[in-house]
Amino acid sequence: MNDYPREYYEFFIKFNEGDYYTCHDLLEEMWMTEKDNLFLKGLLQMSVAIYHYEYGNIKGARVMMQTAHNYLQAYRPKYWGLDLEKIYPFIEQSLKLFPKDINNVPFGQVNDLPKLPRLFLYMEDD
Repeated sequence: MNDYPREYYEFFIKFNEGDYYTCHDLLEEMWMTEKDNLFLKGLLQMSVAIYHYEYGNIKGARVMMQTAHNYLQAYRPKYWGLDLEKIYPFIEQSLKLFPKDINNVPFGQVNDLPKLPRLFLYMEDD
């Protein structure tokens, strides 16, 4: 079994619970010590994109999700026990669902936005 940082394991739990803000904090803590690890940065930005979208920052969600798409590309098909081929359909579908003509919506109107597919992350044996 691989010995990943504790925060990486916690990230999976928080992501699957829908706590994307905490995901950001966990990944940022790891990324700050490994700034050349664009895998961590890509997961961080995917989490931030979902968080932005849930709070009505559509432009921020689009930018972060596209950046996550770009960063994670080099780590396909699998890295650190994560099958990116199961994540890319989520990223690409999210990018299609984000309204193109809206940058922000008031928090009270967030429920009127298209719903993102639900993604559950899990580690697989390498």
